[in-house]
Amino acid sequence: MTAYASDGDLQPVLDRAAAGGRITPEEALDLYRFAPLHALGAAADSARRRRYAGTEHIATYIIERNINYTNSCVTACKFCAFYASPKSDKVWIRDLDDILRRCAETVELGGTQIMFQGGHHPDFGVEYYEEHFAAIKKAFPQLVIHSLGASEVEHMARISGVGPEEAIRRIHAAGLDSFAGAGAELLPARPRKAIAPLKESGERWLEIMEIAHGLGVESTSTMLMGTGETNAERIEHLRMIRDVQDRTGGFRAFIPYTYQPENNHLKGRTQATLFEYLRMIAIARIFLDNVAHIQGSWLTTGKEVGQLSLHYGADDLGSVMLEENVVSSAGARHRSNRMELIELIRAAGRVPAQRATTYEHLVVHDDPANDPVDDKVVSHLSSTALDAARAAAGQELPLVDAR
Repeated sequence: MTAYASDGDLQPVLDRAAAGGRITPEEALDLYRFAPLHALGAAADSARRRRYAGTEHIATYIIERNINYTNSCVTACKFCAFYASPKSDKVWIRDLDDILRRCAETVELGGTQIMFQGGHHPDFGVEYYEEHFAAIKKAFPQLVIHSLGASEVEHMARISGVGPEEAIRRIHAAGLDSFAGAGAELLPARPRKAIAPLKESGERWLEIMEIAHGLGVESTSTMLMGTGETNAERIEHLRMIRDVQDRTGGFRAFIPYTYQPENNHLKGRTQATLFEYLRMIAIARIFLDNVAHIQGSWLTTGKEVGQLSLHYGADDLGSVMLEENVVSSAGARHRSNRMELIELIRAAGRVPAQRATTYEHLVVHDDPANDPVDDKVVSHLSSTALDAARAAAGQELPLVDAR
């Protein structure tokens, strides 16, 4: 590892990154460890502005809903507070009518995307997802199904006795539009085995995503920070993504988020700091020179840090998530509404814009006088996780009034 006598030793690397030049994994690790936070953020913001010249003044958000179809899961990841063992009396399965009702509510509130998310149910093969995606698309063709990830593909293919390519072809034909990058967690072997020993390897996760990209199904990519991984392993995770992206171009965005410590087997033994998170946003922007978008995760880090991420290379602030149970079950208590998210973006000096799944601007909020005023568009409109948290604490979790 390089030892730096002064901050200036890193400036040539920062300058190259700010200008859009490629940096090596070794340089990325040095920057992540040693570069002054503000200099790192400035380089990342310069890279963002250069990439989006002409629209660099805009930051985006999306209105979506996570629909959890079951909590039954055979993988038992140690960081997860959502799953239940398939034999547990806590298992539930959401029926199709309920799922369609939630889709209808999403459309009524201006949502454009759903994330179909749940456990690896021991009986749910390709056929289950075909049936549900086809039903959603038939009833709501305007909704984008941005859901699942390589882990679910590996599981459903095994249950149905087919290969991942056939599984992807079939669920794509049934209505899946793109993969949400779920299940990436940490891709390097040591941390992945430590927190998700029953899941496929990181290499296999990427292999399945590469198959999907080859079939014309794009995806996002993610990273779970703060479960005990090293700095070097965080950068290795980025390298593994960048190498696949060089071949496929199929990763639409990169989304790092932080481990939440409640109600899971890790018991909060380690967590990423907010400064580590901001450093990761910045490093991701300058290292992933082949990935278009970097998303800040206000849901796990809080709205203030989400807002700050827009100064550290992020061009998107995620979603007004009408429903979310997975990270909320582990302690994420941050809530927002559309008006507040618009104000957060505007207060960061950017023009807010509602986007589509593929990042086209649907509505640009360039005049505050024309801002939406419908206060029904709130995150966690429906959340069993937060309902349970409120009941346990004997209190309400009110929204912040952005007006």
